[in-house]
Amino acid sequence: MNQLQSLLQDSLIATGNVDNCAIVRKKDVSLRASSSGFTLSTSDIEDLVEAFKHPTQTREDGVQLHGIKYKCVRADKFSIYAKRDDVGLVLVKTASLILVGTYNKDMYQSICVEAMEKLADYFREKGK
Repeated sequence: MNQLQSLLQDSLIATGNVDNCAIVRKKDVSLRASSSGFTLSTSDIEDLVEAFKHPTQTREDGVQLHGIKYKCVRADKFSIYAKRDDVGLVLVKTASLILVGTYNKDMYQSICVEAMEKLADYFREKGK
């Protein structure tokens, strides 16, 4: 397990309120780390990067991940929160990264959001 995967495990998965998560680098549209079994295609990553470029459009159209469309409940230049039935998606952008997190029906959305935003703050402090 690399350092970024350990960071995901310790700061997100360990909360019990983040189901799956990943760190992607915007510059080269690459997956830097992810929780066990969670993968993102290049197309998925490109869609997420694009969602942050047009937050107004993202609020109207929603977000798609793994072929599943999520209704957007918040979208601005730093964060996108989206839901589908009883599951959700939290995206947080830093200078060079996008953090991706999901939660399921047995998890607290607010804790997932808080954990994702705290990890993004950590990366922002590091200038990443």
